Parts: sequence; structure tokens; C-alpha cells
Amino acid sequence: MNENHKNLIAACAAISVFGFAFGISYPLLSLILESRGVSSGMIGVNSAMGPLGILLFSPIIPVIARRYGARRTCYAAVWVTIAVLLLYKLFDTLEAWFVLRLLQGMSISVLFTLSEAWVVKYADEHSRGRVVAIYGSILSASFGAGPLIVGWVGIEGWLPFIIGSLALLGGLIPLSFVREEHRYHPDETTPLSLFDFAPKAPMLLCCVGVFAILDAATLSLLPIYGLRNSLDLPTSAALLSTMIFGNMFLQFPIGWLADRFPKRLILSGCAVTTSIFLLLLPLTLGSIFMWPVLVAIGAAGYGIYTVALASLGDRFSGDELVKGAASFGTMWGAGALIGSVTGGWSILFLNSHGLPVYLAITYLLLFVGLIVRRGAVKRRNS
Repeated sequence: MNENHKNLIAACAAISVFGFAFGISYPLLSLILESRGVSSGMIGVNSAMGPLGILLFSPIIPVIARRYGARRTCYAAVWVTIAVLLLYKLFDTLEAWFVLRLLQGMSISVLFTLSEAWVVKYADEHSRGRVVAIYGSILSASFGAGPLIVGWVGIEGWLPFIIGSLALLGGLIPLSFVREEHRYHPDETTPLSLFDFAPKAPMLLCCVGVFAILDAATLSLLPIYGLRNSLDLPTSAALLSTMIFGNMFLQFPIGWLADRFPKRLILSGCAVTTSIFLLLLPLTLGSIFMWPVLVAIGAAGYGIYTVALASLGDRFSGDELVKGAASFGTMWGAGALIGSVTGGWSILFLNSHGLPVYLAITYLLLFVGLIVRRGAVKRRNS
């Protein structure tokens, strides 16, 4: 096994443990607030503090990683996240959670930006789509296990917070096996601007933004959506897990397609498929058919990010790759900020099924944008 393969395995193992901890925290905090009678709109605003932290902190991650090393930067982020998880319980008020979620978003941005940069960097060019898909599947499995744990242990007491903290602590073990060169360039100290990278890959960033809207809205509000439509707590938590497991089981076929066909075509197919199945969710909710619908939403909706990340690795390398990954993080923060707030509004101001309808419209707009962009590129090249 060569050094690249060892780094890939270590990075995937580390991010799977981190994903488990985050998969617990997102629905846990939302369900706690829901049990206290906090409105869905306020839950969405509170959830948006995490994406805001990602949005604010992602541009400076390349600078920090170059100066102190990517692995050491990740170590620091893990310890900050552990502290934040425990502080949620110590400072158990809505006001304090606004600050803590902002800090957690900042630490999350470090872990995911650098882990994803490692994955696309060390993946072989001809199998990058499949490697990224495996990474996405592992991450989804860990994310999906989080809500199941919440449904099992409940939302009362210290136990769910301790489980998440111990999982993060365990993530330090595989992280220690990543072998990353520490190269500090003293002249490269300017934080990355999203607008600097956007002209190089505008539609990839749009795909990340739309995915982030879905990701944040469902992580924070899908269990609330189930409760508002008369499902019990375990079933409502399982809605999110099922959608995430759809991503886990079907990302490899999507990655396989992305290695063999134009990635823009796969992105368009994922966008329109997600929109269709989101519109089917209200019609099937509460029946046995909602489970395969959720699987399809998870596979196609999350597949957008898998293909976009593989495309990033195809087109960029070196420091440009880290900058691209950081731009993905910034765009995810912006999209998740929008998704957390507008997702809550869709439940509050539309109707009990406003969330899936709103997300379906978002993916449909992305599909139209991809088609228009593809036509413009063809005309320019002809």
C-alpha cells in the first residue's frame, strides 16, 4: 500500500468519526429546542449560526494550514469542537447556543475543508469519482448513525453530548496517521476570497450552494417536519437517517457514472431527480413508500456534492485545490445559512409540507442553471 492510499484511509476514517459527532449534534439541538416550544423559524435562525461560522472562517483556513500544517490545524479544531459540545449542556440557554453554534461552525469548517482536500488530492485521477463517492458514503453512514443514536438515547441529560464528544476524541487516532508535508510560504498570508475563485468554477460553486441548502435544512429541520406532520420522535429522527443512508448506499454508482460520463450531465440528472422525489415526499409521508422516496432524495441530492467535489479534483491541484476546497466550504456556509433560515420559514409561513416543496424548487432552479450554462459553453466553443 503506497503513501497516498494510507493517507486516503486515514482521512476517511477520521472524517467518519467527526461526521458521527456532528450527526448527533444537529438534530439533537433542534429537537431540544422544539421540546421547549421554540418556533421553527427561531430554530432555523439558531441553526444558521453554524453555517455562518463556516462562511466566516473558511477563507482563512488555507492561510492557517500553510502556516501551522494541515494536521495540526485539524487537531486544534477537534479539541475546540469537543469543548463546544460539552458547553452546550453547561450553558443550556438559547442565547448561549447562538455563540456556541457559531464556534462549532468555525471548527467544523477546518475539519471538513482539510479532510476533503486530502481525499481529492490523494485519489487517483482515473478513479477520483469513485473514491470521492466512497468518502461520501462513509461520511453519510456516520452522519446517519447520529440521528439514530438521538432517537435511541433521547434528548435528555448529558448522555448524547458525551457520546458525541467521545466520538470526536476517537477521531484523533486515525487523524494522527495522515502524513502531510508542512510547507509554510510567508508571502502567502492573504485570506481567500470566494470571488477570487468563483470565475474559475461558477457552476460547481452553485451546486455546492444548493446542496448546502438541502443539507442544512434537512439536518436541522427534517425531524421537526416529521413531528409537525404527526410522526413520533423515533420515526421523525429516522427520516433524516434514511435520507442519509440513501446517500451512503448509492454514492458509489453515482461516482462510477461520474468517472465514465460528463460530470455536468450527471449533475443535471441528480438535480432533476432530487426535485421530483422531494415533491413526492408529502404525498407518501406516513406510508411505507416514504422510505424509498427518502433514499432517492438522499442519493441524488447528496450526489450533487460528490460529483462537484470529484470535478474540483479533476480541474485543480496543489494550493489551488486547497483554495478550491476552502471556497467550497465558504459556499457551503452561505448556502447552509440560507437553508437553515429559509427552511424554517418554509414550515412556518407556507404549510406543514412547505419544507420539501421549497427544496424541490431550489433543485429545479439548479437544473435549469446547469442546462443554460451547458448551452452557453457549447455556443462559446462552437
